[in-house]
Amino acid sequence: MYIRALQGTEEALGPKHISTFNSVIDLGIVYKNQGKLDKVEAMCIRALQGYEDALGPQFVSSYLSALNIIFIFGNLLSQTGRKDIVKEMYARALSGYKTVQGLSSKWCRQLEDRLQALQSISPELEVGQDKFIEPVAQEPRGLKRKHSANRESG
Repeated sequence: MYIRALQGTEEALGPKHISTFNSVIDLGIVYKNQGKLDKVEAMCIRALQGYEDALGPQFVSSYLSALNIIFIFGNLLSQTGRKDIVKEMYARALSGYKTVQGLSSKWCRQLEDRLQALQSISPELEVGQDKFIEPVAQEPRGLKRKHSANRESG
């Protein structure tokens, strides 16, 4: 169903239209729920690259939907044990959320906590044992809800 929705959006608006990236990440969330992390990563990369191409790298940091992708991508990378890239994604998302929503926003507080937790995790921690990560089903719905609300208002 989501694949067909993406195909329809690509046909109607084109593969590089901002609304198409919303369909890309929706499909990525379906893949995440199915445990297909390699496909989730591909969807995150496609959406983020698309936003950067469409908006320019300087504007991605102030576009809420793109920040949500960066946050989701950081969560995914955390699950796959790529700690240095996770830090980069979380720091990038935090910087944007601070600009867009202010220091006291829920997302800023979560990202600050996660960055702090990454600093204190021992190197012996095995992949998949990141205790600071919320259950997979909770985080994407929260971002998706915010993402959907953003699409409706924008």
